[in-house]
Amino acid sequence: MTDPKADLHQYLRAAREAVLWKLEGLSEYDVRRPLTPTGTNLLGVVKHLAILETEYFGLVFGRPFTGSLHYDEDEPNSDLWATADESREDVVAFYRRAGAHADATIEELDLDARADVPWWGEERRHAALHLVLVHMVAETNRHAGQFDVLREQLDGAVGHRREVDNMAAPGDEAAWAAHRARLEDLARRFRRDAGV
Repeated sequence: MTDPKADLHQYLRAAREAVLWKLEGLSEYDVRRPLTPTGTNLLGVVKHLAILETEYFGLVFGRPFTGSLHYDEDEPNSDLWATADESREDVVAFYRRAGAHADATIEELDLDARADVPWWGEERRHAALHLVLVHMVAETNRHAGQFDVLREQLDGAVGHRREVDNMAAPGDEAAWAAHRARLEDLARRFRRDAGV
């Protein structure tokens, strides 16, 4: 038998590490640059995740976290980018401190411990740690998936973990180019079939 809390906690820790290793080896420009039309950038998403951990494992359980990086609630999306005064080291350290604070909450409370999550609405706001933990595992992995795609677009680095790239078949640049071309040809057949 496994321990459900320990299992969920392990998945959260693994997702955190996946997010952080996607920053390794990138320039300051690449970790900060907006990579989507809505401005998604790697360092900003790490800041966002850190803020979420302080709220979901601190604030809602009456366990306030001190030392957050600044964000302006009146400025849309200010939690999704690092200011010029916030270095990569500041953001990563904040994420690690937020994670340690979250880990302490998870370890000290039972899965049925109640939170008060006011932004979830009246019918859901009194959630158990179990649901909060599931939510943060999902949230962190959702962003880790974004990181997978963004990092591959930046420099071709792929994979979920440092040690294992999780790719079905290894390939060099030429092999991947041929694979992509084959998929593009297949997709174009459907485009023609649709009359486009």
